[in-house]
Amino acid sequence: MTASPQAPTGPPAQPRKAALAAWIGSALEYYDFFIYGTAAALVFNKLFFPGAEPATGTLLALATFGAGYVARPVGAFVLGHLGDRFGRKRILVSTVLLMGVATFAVGCLPTYASIGIAAPIILVVLRLLQGFSAGGEQAGASSTSLEHAPSNRRAYFTSFTLGGTQFGQVLATAIFLPVAALPTEDLLSWGWRLPFWLSAVVVVAGLLIRRTLDETPVFQEQQRRAETSRAPVAELFSSHLGAVVRVVLASTIATVSTIFTVYALSYAVNDVGLSRTAMLWVGVVANVVAIVVIPLFGALGDRIGRKPVFLAGSIAMAVTMAGYLAAISAGSYVWIFVLGILVFGLGNSATGGVWPAFYGEMFPARVRLSGVAIGTQIGFAVAGFAPSIAAALAGDDGSNWPAVAGFVAAVCLLNIVAVATGRDYYRTPTEDLGVSPVPRSQPAAASPTAS
Repeated sequence: MTASPQAPTGPPAQPRKAALAAWIGSALEYYDFFIYGTAAALVFNKLFFPGAEPATGTLLALATFGAGYVARPVGAFVLGHLGDRFGRKRILVSTVLLMGVATFAVGCLPTYASIGIAAPIILVVLRLLQGFSAGGEQAGASSTSLEHAPSNRRAYFTSFTLGGTQFGQVLATAIFLPVAALPTEDLLSWGWRLPFWLSAVVVVAGLLIRRTLDETPVFQEQQRRAETSRAPVAELFSSHLGAVVRVVLASTIATVSTIFTVYALSYAVNDVGLSRTAMLWVGVVANVVAIVVIPLFGALGDRIGRKPVFLAGSIAMAVTMAGYLAAISAGSYVWIFVLGILVFGLGNSATGGVWPAFYGEMFPARVRLSGVAIGTQIGFAVAGFAPSIAAALAGDDGSNWPAVAGFVAAVCLLNIVAVATGRDYYRTPTEDLGVSPVPRSQPAAASPTAS
């Protein structure tokens, strides 16, 4: 392997601006993505699968949500290649534009009652476009903020990418609150379309913000020295396959997010008969807590390492998700709120606060966006179908929630093993990431020995 590259000598880094662009862009992107999940849980079974039995219609609606995760790995391969070959900024602008167009089109889509089977087919196509875009979004945002950040604060600055996704969920849920409170006839006729149409405003804001951010100094230095990879995906799999597999396994932790935001909402409203509005408020409160604590967990990860924070969050979610589903089954709103905050506001935030840095630090800049995008999106594909798997495990009446809790615990155990057996690069200088391992006790100022 060649010697460590020199520190970038090009334009100065913009850590705060990069973190803000990642935060706002991810918020806007995931607003689009999660309003689809909310609509799939609440109304799509009636609008696009009206001929099916209620339980089957719900299962089919949740499957369309999962379809977006099928396209995510494809988007990761394509957008990861482009981002490592031509720059991070182009990906950040492209993803928000594609997501916005697809989401606005969902709001304009005729239902099954108007055009028959063509309606769910077009719905799935638009969902695939959303997933393709999301395949490069978080990796592009986290790679950009990581490469702009000081070496000793990478987890803090990259954590704003995940803080943005939580804000996007808050925004999506908050907009659905008045919509969900509409009379059922109005909700099913025009109300559900409003959140999708609002994506037009979201797209304009996202484009304006991301276009003003400079390309990362790391990537500009690679371009100056003609060191960008011509085939980053091929290089990734030939030289960094182990890191990709580790990220795939660790990324299955996103299953907790989709179970919480999609399956649990559907279970509470459609099977237990709880209030739509109350359950949407659970998501709002938990996400508000997450927005506050995610950067705190990121800062903690800079002090003690990424692994301890990630593992603590995974263990907490494996335990508290069972309690959350039990509270829904019992119809206890107090415990639903308390446990919802514990599982999603705190447990999920611990992993989210450090994984953008933890994953990105496994790869050199030449293949970083591809490595993070491909690894996470394959893992996220499991998470995308988790609501459908959970609905099947729970049975037609949803009574077998312990099976769902066991499924979540098994997934958490999988990513716990993946993270615990990995190396923590939190003391490694940014320019040396992916070059050769650095012992955990070695100070950040020292470069690893080239091999």
